[in-house]
Amino acid sequence: MAWLLIDNSNTRTKFAHGDSEKLLEWRGVIPTSEVSPESLEQLVTGLQFDAVAICSVVPKKAAVLASWFGERHQAVHFLTHQSPLGMGIDYPFPAQIGADRLANAAGILTRHRVPAIVIDFGTAVTFDVISAAPAYCGGVIAPGLGAMSGYLTRKTALLPEIQLAEPSSAIGKSTEHAMQVGAVIGYRGLVKEILLQISKELTGQPIIIATGGDAALIARGVPEIEVVDPDITLDGLRQVAARVFG
Repeated sequence: MAWLLIDNSNTRTKFAHGDSEKLLEWRGVIPTSEVSPESLEQLVTGLQFDAVAICSVVPKKAAVLASWFGERHQAVHFLTHQSPLGMGIDYPFPAQIGADRLANAAGILTRHRVPAIVIDFGTAVTFDVISAAPAYCGGVIAPGLGAMSGYLTRKTALLPEIQLAEPSSAIGKSTEHAMQVGAVIGYRGLVKEILLQISKELTGQPIIIATGGDAALIARGVPEIEVVDPDITLDGLRQVAARVFG
């Protein structure tokens, strides 16, 4: 069997083709704001799959996906805390855990090891902690790098919009350079401190994995991050699909 895997996040919606063994070669990405019957028709027509697995944090677009695939009589599974993750959940309000965070946790089991911390650098940055049990046991949510840098542009009269990139030095020599230092180096400080505090409370030495759009940029200056894994969310979703659909 083959499945269509969909990671419906706030900014981008990512598609992959997978089976019980691995993610396959076909991939697709569209802006989440553009998810519609028309864009879905254009993207997946001609692709062969037996069922659809979705992790979504955007309810309005989740409804579009459910309706479009449902009309075509596709078996659809939306990942939730009740999905077969391959691990327990040690969290008092499991229904509050984002589906993407659960997919990241599921991806740990065959791609890496436990205990683990997965940092997902998206519109928000999330830290998800998986114990040695293994069990999903909580995490942290902070503003994403783009949100932090964009806030200055929106809330000040003179600060420009910047391209996020590695600053050439820690002492800014222009407004743009100074903003890059604050965004990139300052953000690394946020990540390091959160990791330090989590590690004090977690039993065992966790592997620390980064994923998401800004992962590679931030990881270059955070030696605690051992692996940048851009596929962990979709592959975790694939593993859940294997348990749901066989």
